[in-house]
Amino acid sequence: MAAPADQASSKHFVLVHGVCVGGWAWFKVATRLRDAGHRVSTPDLAASGVDPRPLREVPTFRDYSKPLLDLLLSVPPGEKVVLVGHSFGGVSIALACELFPEKVAAAVFVSAFMPDHRSPPSYVLEKYKKRRMDWMDMEFKPQDPEGKLPISIRFGPLVTRAKFYQLCSPEDLTLGRSLMRVGSMFVDDLKLQPPYTEARYGSVRKVFIVLKDDNAIFEGFQRWMVQNYPVDEVREIHGADHMALLSTPDELARCLAD
Repeated sequence: MAAPADQASSKHFVLVHGVCVGGWAWFKVATRLRDAGHRVSTPDLAASGVDPRPLREVPTFRDYSKPLLDLLLSVPPGEKVVLVGHSFGGVSIALACELFPEKVAAAVFVSAFMPDHRSPPSYVLEKYKKRRMDWMDMEFKPQDPEGKLPISIRFGPLVTRAKFYQLCSPEDLTLGRSLMRVGSMFVDDLKLQPPYTEARYGSVRKVFIVLKDDNAIFEGFQRWMVQNYPVDEVREIHGADHMALLSTPDELARCLAD
């Protein structure tokens, strides 16, 4: 568990979930950080967690990330937060850094997709999709015949257990399966967006946490992202699957509290 923070070193962490889950996925890490004296926010992005909107009402990545952007907008002038993105949440915190760099003390990518400032934000997602991987019973489906809405993603029970939660407890796997929703990675929309800028996104201190036993975003691809866009610091967590939020919460909370 993270060591208690005094008032001067207490931070405001904003923990951003990945695709198809919600802020609930951070419950173990959030509890540890709060117990250590930090303030923690775990927003549900649009059509995620307990957000009532269905995916078809969230046509763009900006719409999807709006709850996070609204939270940053509400941060008082002069205050800064530590943004933490897991998995697809990395693209959302990158957008938040681009729009509000003055409100971000650091951006932490936990085995997360990390855009650079040379390519459209979709670049790392497209590189990832080109890797050979057995997606088992994961479903990718159009939401409408015209193809105007983003492609939806649904995780089946086999891929969830084998690729994402393989080191989690049976209880955590059951929780994850019961709370999972249909999501999207908005790749076509992100292809149309300009690169995030060096002056804004590039100015924010960045940390990447490598999850050594991640079967979804393999360690090799995590390290490729760091090579593609070097960060200020790289940490590692051994024995962590993709859902380190649930499988290794003590280690992850300690990394963040540092």
